[in-house]
Formats: sequence, C-alpha cells, structure tokens
Amino acid sequence: MKVIVDDKIPYIKEAIEKIADQVIFAPGKDFTPALVKNADALIIRTRTHCNRELLEGSKVRFIATATIGFDHIDTQYCQEAGITWTNAPGCNSASVAQYLQSSLLLLELLKGKKLSEMIIGIIGAGNVGSKVAQVAHELGMQVLLNDLPRQDKEESSTFCPLKTLAEKCDILTFHVPLYKEGKYKTFHLADNRFFHSLKRCPIIINTSRGEVIDTQALLNALETGTISDAVIDVWENEPEINTTLLNKVFLGTPHIAGYSADGKANATRMSLDALCRFFHIKTDYQITPPQPEKPVITAKTATEAYLQIYDPQKDSEALKEHPELFEKLRGCYPLRREKEAYSIRLHPLHQKV
Repeated sequence: MKVIVDDKIPYIKEAIEKIADQVIFAPGKDFTPALVKNADALIIRTRTHCNRELLEGSKVRFIATATIGFDHIDTQYCQEAGITWTNAPGCNSASVAQYLQSSLLLLELLKGKKLSEMIIGIIGAGNVGSKVAQVAHELGMQVLLNDLPRQDKEESSTFCPLKTLAEKCDILTFHVPLYKEGKYKTFHLADNRFFHSLKRCPIIINTSRGEVIDTQALLNALETGTISDAVIDVWENEPEINTTLLNKVFLGTPHIAGYSADGKANATRMSLDALCRFFHIKTDYQITPPQPEKPVITAKTATEAYLQIYDPQKDSEALKEHPELFEKLRGCYPLRREKEAYSIRLHPLHQKV
C-alpha cells in the first residue's frame, strides 16, 4: 500500500511506516496529480484540495483529513469516483476551547472586560462550541447558543435565533463548518446585514473558517464602532490575508486555535485508525505528544497560570510583525500542550488547580 502524507502532520512518521509499504511525505500545497496517481491513500490537511483535478485517473481509494473541517474535499466527486473519505470531528475541540479561554482572559486583563457580567453568544454548538460553552460557564458568563441544524434535528428550546444573539450578546464567537450553499449556508454568515443587526457593540471571535465572515463587512464594523473589537484566527484567502484587518484586531493569529499538540495527536490518531479500518489492517502504534518543557506551573492566580500555559498574544505578535510568514508560523508551530499536561500550583497557599 502506498500512502502520500502531508509533511506537516505531526507524530505520524513511525506509525505510518509500520502500516504502509511505501510512504511519501510532501507539503500539502504540493500534492499534484502526478504525485498521487499511484497512491492508494492520502492523509492531508486543509491545504490540499481533493477534487477531480487532483484525483481523476489516480488509484486513490481513501482520503483522511487530519482536520475537523472538510470543505477542501470535493465530497460529490469522491462519491462519484468511489473514493472513501474521513475527517477528524472533535479532534481539536479542547484546543480551540483553550484558545477561547486565554483570549477571554486577555480581554478581561487588558481590555477591562468583566466576563462575569457579559453574555456570550456561541454560533455553532457542536464538538467545539459545546466545549467553549463550558469554558464560558466556568468564567461566570451567561451563554446563548445558536445552532440551526441541531435546532431542526432536536427541536430543543436550548437554541436561540441568530437575531436574538445579535441583540443580546457582548461577545459573539463562531464555531460553524463552512457551507457555501443550502439551507445551512454559513458562507458570509456575518455580512453587512448581520453587523447592522448588532445592538451591543460586541466583540467578534472567529476560529471556524475565514469565509464565514465577510472581511470587508468586518472591517467596516470595526471602523464604524459597530463592534468594539475582534479576535480572528481564520481568514479569507489564507495565507494572503488582509493586513489592514490584521492590524485592527485585538488578536490576529495564523489559523492555529486548534493547534495544541494534544489536538494534533488526536487528529493523527483518528486518521490512522480510519485508514486501518478501511484497509483492514491490524497494527499497534502510539501517538503521544511530547511533555512540556516546564510541566509545573507556579502562579498567583488561575488566570496567570492559564496564560503561562498558553498566551495567544505571542502568536498574534508574531503574525502582526510578519504576516508574510503566515504559512511558516502555522506549519512550524511550536509545542503547545493543554492544561492536563501540567501541574498548577497557586501562591501563596500552593493550591492545586
């Protein structure tokens, strides 16, 4: 079996070489028809667009994307061609929740926002949105949820219309997949009309897909004071992002909200498990991220401790200083572990968190 693997997928080399007869590693943007022609399977990320142009005439029977999103896969073509594909739903949900937690804490610390007095609206209450809701509750925030597909399926009173969130929320955070058409279309969900409907000059956060928010509409909202600030991790036209927007937002990061080592390990594991199931392969492999350099955190407060573990300001400063290095900052992202990898001790009582 021959497998082509995105060379930025971590913790995979030893395991995949046990599973496949031949493995070729390549940058995601460099997958070509010639490269994949004789491959049986591909393991990719969002930078590889799996469509007719890439796949027609190839031997590829299986594609695993080590990501939650799958809008880079032409699912209709894959169905027509008899190619099975899989994604990794929920793999980095805890990582995105960590990004949200640290961003919210920075808004309180640096912008004077009292989180316990704020209402957060979560647009998209799936694997990621549900964990973000848990974080927000722990911070004492009131939470409103909007999820039209779940509302239609569950017929639950848990969910609010988007109009309600636009009227009542101090923070709006997006956690939806990208659907370019159809009943649940999310492409430019936040457009000029959406921003004009806002009542409380909220903060906008987007860690879903860049195309969910109309860039020019977001810029207009920032410039006119329709919104008070923004935290943006995903961008239209990545990696050629709008630098005017980058310089106006509170935090602007290179699509790394879900890039904790824990989330990456989950995605790699899920992709390999799916590959083995499809090809009926039995093998043993371990996917374990490295331990943090300093596994014991000592701090005066929980906020200080969590920001020691992960502070998105560093990622934002690096991108704002060198936006042309978007792909490098993303592809060569340093080790970041989640809270469970640490022992936290709070002074002066040395309390454990």
